[in-house]
Amino acid sequence: MVKMKSVRVIINCMFLAIGNCGGPLMMRLYFHNGGERIWFSSFLQTVGCPLILFPLLFSFLRRRRLVEQEKTSLFLMKPPLFIASVVAGLLMGFDNYLYSYGLAYIPVSTASLIISAQLGFTALFAFFMVRQKFTPFTINAIVLLTVGAVVLAINSDSDKLANETHKEYVVGFLMTVGAALLYAFILPLVELSYKKSRQGVTYTLVLEFQMVLCFAATCFCLVGMLVAGDFKVIAREARDFKLGESLYYVVVVFTAVIWQAFFVGAIGLIFCVSSLVSGIMVSALLPVTVVLAVICFQEKFQAGKGVALALSLWGSVSYFYGQFKSDEKIKARETQETQLSQLPLTDSVA
Repeated sequence: MVKMKSVRVIINCMFLAIGNCGGPLMMRLYFHNGGERIWFSSFLQTVGCPLILFPLLFSFLRRRRLVEQEKTSLFLMKPPLFIASVVAGLLMGFDNYLYSYGLAYIPVSTASLIISAQLGFTALFAFFMVRQKFTPFTINAIVLLTVGAVVLAINSDSDKLANETHKEYVVGFLMTVGAALLYAFILPLVELSYKKSRQGVTYTLVLEFQMVLCFAATCFCLVGMLVAGDFKVIAREARDFKLGESLYYVVVVFTAVIWQAFFVGAIGLIFCVSSLVSGIMVSALLPVTVVLAVICFQEKFQAGKGVALALSLWGSVSYFYGQFKSDEKIKARETQETQLSQLPLTDSVA
């Protein structure tokens, strides 16, 4: 059982790594080569959810073989958890819009550094929502990650993209900060939904939750696309795409698939471990995303961004160390309790 859990954690970490590093780069590729539709790029982040139907179908067929056919339900999710997944999905749809808006006007490396601040705020929300332990190391991480975001804001003039105004950069920066805060709230919200679901949470149920969440987020962004008139201009945007019309659709498809890997990994880690570990993985992959952005798009890497990266890494390491020390104490306490329970009982003689 422990081995199976470790395998699931590793698989979800791999999915999260692919999505966390590849998703922002694919979106920047879209905007860098002539893409301009914010709602459409938001839509792409969750529209790949039908891919989850394949493992769900496999799970259903497996359950049919193990139990009687009339007792096999197609979906395991009960109404309370379904409602929670819809609410989380609508919030995720709005979060995707904030992130897409930000990434349209700020470099990937800058956006990744801002998003790293979600670790501290995930810990803060998790403390109030799921009673996650709050330690001095967590406080230190929150302070460092917040200071890192402030340093980026101070150095905004030297970090703007070509042909971009200061106002566009500031709005994009604030939108990305909003995306980080909202995502930090969604992670413990999902964990709280699992705990309050009043049904056994299995990995199949997690995939169902992910499916409904992404579908709700996709519908939210679909409404935005209809209002903004994105469907009327997608064909023209594809023809004008700098890499060519065929590669436009390749970028669109790969963006949808890669982002779906991110969401499966993030939600899966919440089930296997906790919302904080999911947030930690996002922050731990920060240096990889920053380096890839600098290499792929020749983004500037000034002293201010270097300081922000150092503060973000310091904050993440601080949190990691705090969790390590906390786990050590818990294991020591459990070992002591086990040893005490194994001591022979002696009757006292009056």
